[in-house]
Amino acid sequence: MQMGPTGAAPPHPDEIGGPAQPLLGVRGLVKHFPLRGGWLGGARGVVRAVDGVDFTIRKGETLGLVGESGCGKSTTSRLLMRLLEPTAGEVILDGQGVGAGGLGRRDYCRQVQMVFQDSYASLNPRLPVEESIAFAPRVHGTPAREALAKARELLAAVGLEPAQFGWRYPHALSGGQRQRVNIARALALRPRLVILDEPVSALDKSVEAQVLNLLCDLKDRFGLTYLFISHDLNVVQYMADRVMVMYLGRVAEIGPVEAIFGRPAHPYTAALLASRPTMDPDRRRTEAPLSGDPPNPVDPPSGCRFRTRCAHAEPVCAVTEPPLAPLGDGHAAACLMALPGSGHSRAPATTEAAHAA
Repeated sequence: MQMGPTGAAPPHPDEIGGPAQPLLGVRGLVKHFPLRGGWLGGARGVVRAVDGVDFTIRKGETLGLVGESGCGKSTTSRLLMRLLEPTAGEVILDGQGVGAGGLGRRDYCRQVQMVFQDSYASLNPRLPVEESIAFAPRVHGTPAREALAKARELLAAVGLEPAQFGWRYPHALSGGQRQRVNIARALALRPRLVILDEPVSALDKSVEAQVLNLLCDLKDRFGLTYLFISHDLNVVQYMADRVMVMYLGRVAEIGPVEAIFGRPAHPYTAALLASRPTMDPDRRRTEAPLSGDPPNPVDPPSGCRFRTRCAHAEPVCAVTEPPLAPLGDGHAAACLMALPGSGHSRAPATTEAAHAA
């Protein structure tokens, strides 16, 4: 949990926003990977892949998750899918805790499914695609014939004719067709939350647009909630209702898509937005908006983790760890410039001034 300059816990992002009931709540999520190679093969430190993350996903929304490679996006998604066990923290699904003493893995996986980036590696090359889709329902007790019928219905729902594509193997499909199969497989258990980890990054632009429109249609048809992870900020702006920006294992900024893209409060978010390519020659940049690489996650900087690359860094940034400061309307940023009384020269004097900014 990130702490404010006075030692008090910052307000939770869900408390910053409105009264909407969250479908998924994440509190203090941590995943550290030990580094081996010390004396007698012992641990010699940890990689802080995810280092105290708090957020919620509201029912029926799409939460976009963005950040540079290595910021912890995919690790977060795998923690939510229980593919990795967290070092610390809790995940709550619609009011029920997940894990020991709470919602079991089997029940949880019926409600949360994932579409991976690599559409080929995600499928069993030895199974026809309709069998891959039907596999999970059969494991959960659906009779084989009924599971196969459901698989064919889902193939039709994602735009693939069952009679033409159901018997084919993954190698006989294009990348876009394989990703449609993966989407159908994720829907086979009728989940409530679907985690989409770079679902269109390997597709060409024409196919990408088709798959994105398909995801929007399926969300409305099946009443889904999405966690949408992507490097492509334009795609996130199109898909998301809210956006969460991660940097070096922590949340840098979170808020409605209009606020994040229209008035970013964290310098890292502003740099990401400035890095987007543009066709307007008057808006093209000759210099990179952000220089250098992210710090080593084994030994992150003290205070603000972004300070080593931030043009607005001051001495206070090295000694004070910024909490998520509320900016109003569900918008919050972990930057001392957004926190009243933080000691940064650009910080607002009062909370009212921060909200007005």
